[in-house]
Amino acid sequence: MESLGDLLKRMPGGNNALRQADKLMEDLLADPLVGLLRNKYPELDDDTIRLNMNKIYQCTKEYRNCSNCPGLEACPNDFEGHYTELSCESNGSLIQLNDRKVSCKKLIAKQGENKIRSRIRSFYVDDRALSQGYSADEIVSKDVERMKAVGQLMRYINITKEKGLQQEGLFLTGSFGTGKTFLMCYMLHELAKAGFTGAIVYMPEFVEDLKSLMMEPLKLKETVDLMKETDLLIFDDIGAENLNPWVRDHVLGSILNYRMNRKPTFYTSNYGLDALEQHFSFTNKDGDELHKGQRLMDRVRPYVELVHVTGHNKRGR
Repeated sequence: MESLGDLLKRMPGGNNALRQADKLMEDLLADPLVGLLRNKYPELDDDTIRLNMNKIYQCTKEYRNCSNCPGLEACPNDFEGHYTELSCESNGSLIQLNDRKVSCKKLIAKQGENKIRSRIRSFYVDDRALSQGYSADEIVSKDVERMKAVGQLMRYINITKEKGLQQEGLFLTGSFGTGKTFLMCYMLHELAKAGFTGAIVYMPEFVEDLKSLMMEPLKLKETVDLMKETDLLIFDDIGAENLNPWVRDHVLGSILNYRMNRKPTFYTSNYGLDALEQHFSFTNKDGDELHKGQRLMDRVRPYVELVHVTGHNKRGR
């Protein structure tokens, strides 16, 4: 039986193909990366390298791509976010070179971030507030005027990580644009990394959409149940919504009644606690109902630590 080399020589262009193969083999043997591979596996001889030129070439090419990584979205490797790893096995005179695809650090980090993000639900809040990424240094240094509030937030995060869910949440109050939502999203992100689930709800739009959900009882129940059961629930910009008695007493009241003494609830607001009680006491339909506002605040006030967020307005910067 004639050899593959003899067969190639008799084919048109066969000699050229052989020369190219010889040149590739010569380049691979001289490649420092192949030298490192042979140091790791001394049994890897020239014949085995020749039989596995494609695998070895793929490995060296992808290694260099990763060394000059242009980013996960522009990954030049055949399998995005992966590189080829080689290992050698010998059984007597039989030497086998194995290849496998391995996830790169950037892909692993992205998958980890997606896993964290999957623990957080947002209702009517811009997802960029949750996906932009955070650093503790940025939180501390962005506005020194809110340092005290940041300290309270950091303590709360650390206690929850150490001791688990607290019964008490946080009530962040302050002027427009001081970063209350930003701080709450940071807390959600940090505690999601520790395994907790969370949801953040922008109250003005949520209340408006509840009116249409009245016609979809199953969807309404699913939404309310999620807010009852999630580990961390944030009502963002509470007090800016136009309340009606049904939303106040049967939706918001039901959620807060379930969560108190079970799971912490968090709030951001331009109102303080007393002003929020006045807001809850008035609806466009029934006017002033002081006892209704007091009853709802009995499910808020005892279960939060008040955090005053001071500083300058950061919107539009």
